[in-house]
Amino acid sequence: MADSVSKVLDDDNLLAEIIVRVGFPTTLVRAALVCKRWFRQASDPALLNRFRKLHPRRLLGFYLQLSWNLSVAARFILVLPQPPELGTVIRRKTYQYQLCSSSQIIGCRNGNLLIGVFTGDFALAVHSPLCSDRGLATLPALPTCFIFTLDSFVTFLSKEEGDGLSYFYVAGEPTKDATGSTVHVYVLRNGDGAWREHLTLSTDQQLAHLRSDPRAVLVDDKIYIASGLSDIVVFDLTVPSFSTIHLPHGVEYVTGGTILSRADDASGVYLIHAGKDLLLRIWLHKEGDDWLLVDTICLHEMCANLRMLDCTVEDDPTAIPRISHVGDYAEFVFLEMGRCVLLLDVKCRTLRKLYEMPKDDPFFRGKNYPVEKIGDIHPVMMIWPPKFPVLKDDPARFAFWPLYDMYITIYSSLIEATKLSNITNARRKMILNHLCV
Repeated sequence: MADSVSKVLDDDNLLAEIIVRVGFPTTLVRAALVCKRWFRQASDPALLNRFRKLHPRRLLGFYLQLSWNLSVAARFILVLPQPPELGTVIRRKTYQYQLCSSSQIIGCRNGNLLIGVFTGDFALAVHSPLCSDRGLATLPALPTCFIFTLDSFVTFLSKEEGDGLSYFYVAGEPTKDATGSTVHVYVLRNGDGAWREHLTLSTDQQLAHLRSDPRAVLVDDKIYIASGLSDIVVFDLTVPSFSTIHLPHGVEYVTGGTILSRADDASGVYLIHAGKDLLLRIWLHKEGDDWLLVDTICLHEMCANLRMLDCTVEDDPTAIPRISHVGDYAEFVFLEMGRCVLLLDVKCRTLRKLYEMPKDDPFFRGKNYPVEKIGDIHPVMMIWPPKFPVLKDDPARFAFWPLYDMYITIYSSLIEATKLSNITNARRKMILNHLCV
């Protein structure tokens, strides 16, 4: 059998078509361990780009935290079902580190949690749940740019650059005469030992009504921050300058009803809004254009169907879903309904329950709490790109992988390769003949 498969895999072009279909980044790394030739194929930038398009990042789970009670540690909730290979990695890695109390998750990008630690002086730290052996890495102390007041605004953002993440610290304050505003942006790039001032922008407009809800988003070199009842202030980090975008006609910010998300082409921003009519609308705004309504989803019918399938979704039939978090490119939406956390897959048009808070759970704030919200949700996605091992001087020959699950993965990928339109019938027949040996 090994000789038969080897004949198929001797073709570099066909091998690339097989490897790009292995399905998971973890399997991609394991395929690279077979030999030098497989390593070069699996780690080729062109193949990685194709792999990313074929296999979007998977949602592994999410952290749930009470933003109003930091004495209760955040908890990680696994999103099920997961493929056996990924499920094993998550269970082995993610729970090795439990967030301590007096810490707050600020955000999560590419598997890295940005955490605010309140032990004496405030400090920022980064933890990678899937790489728990790295431990908690404390970031350099934040620069002191002004004295915080009720009119101050602070947010932290992150951006993938090179082989790591860069962090942005944005702080705004009114001018002394209260007629304008000054915004400071500091950046901590991957490998830096201190925060560096990126820009200071002074305006003659009052930006005291910048909002922390919905969360600000960083798209390429522009920061989108909600302002007032129906505006978005855009800070351009390259010029520098700022501009204002008005929300679509009739739309205003509503807590739990409006959120921003990065656009997939780095040239704009998505606005996701859930109205009282239980219609979830997704708008796209690109530079120089007006808002474009790209999708409308009826939550009323979905929630009704979910109640029929799962009577534990909510005892109160009048409960309405609230937006808690939206993934990049508006691919998925986390909703809260009563004590339940729901996941809406925008592309597949599916809504399912991920978690229900027990009534007697001390983590739950109880019905008497004035804020009708379970907590802050921070999704954990599969890491990309995969981390390949250092190439050693092993002979560049095919070594049949001894693990059964790896063989099954290769077998399935070979089947997929026979469906390619750019291979000849003779080549397709050869593959099928060898698979039947």
